[in-house]
Amino acid sequence: MNEKEMIEKYIDTYTDLQRIKNSPDKDKEIEYQLAIARAKLQSIGISTEDLEMRS
Repeated sequence: MNEKEMIEKYIDTYTDLQRIKNSPDKDKEIEYQLAIARAKLQSIGISTEDLEMRS
């Protein structure tokens, strides 16, 4: 990952967190962000099942 890619990644993370923070329905926004992250991971062959937190 080059410097430009790292900068873009952190800007994306920052804006995602801002969306959650400012959302009127934080739980819904968090679920949306998780769905996006899950899709990105699965698209490159990474299973998300083992990453799920269980209570």
